[in-house]
Amino acid sequence: MSKLIISTNDAPAAIGTYSQAVRVGNTIWVSGQIPLDPATMTLVAGGIEAQTRRVFDNLRAIVNAAGAGLDDVVKLNLYLLDLTHFALVNKIMAEYFAQPYPARAAVGVAALPREALIEAECIVAL
Repeated sequence: MSKLIISTNDAPAAIGTYSQAVRVGNTIWVSGQIPLDPATMTLVAGGIEAQTRRVFDNLRAIVNAAGAGLDDVVKLNLYLLDLTHFALVNKIMAEYFAQPYPARAAVGVAALPREALIEAECIVAL
């Protein structure tokens, strides 16, 4: 099977050696998104709430560019600098994703790129 690279200006450009997403067959792997504003490529201000919303907005832009929606996400991985934000992230996630929710992991980490508070990646099935 061939790989199709997914790219959109509605999400931040890659800051490393990766593609925003890759589609093979009916599966799309979306790279980790940190809360960068795609227009300025700077970290959004406003703490964990603003950063979580930006991360989900970035994921949605990439998923949409692949011809899918957040309801097609089957696996979501969250990386949090501080797990005390878990409840707030869950609340915000429920604004972006409908039941039945995708499978998910939430992992506490020591650091994230650009000193972000959250990062998320997902797998989409079409």
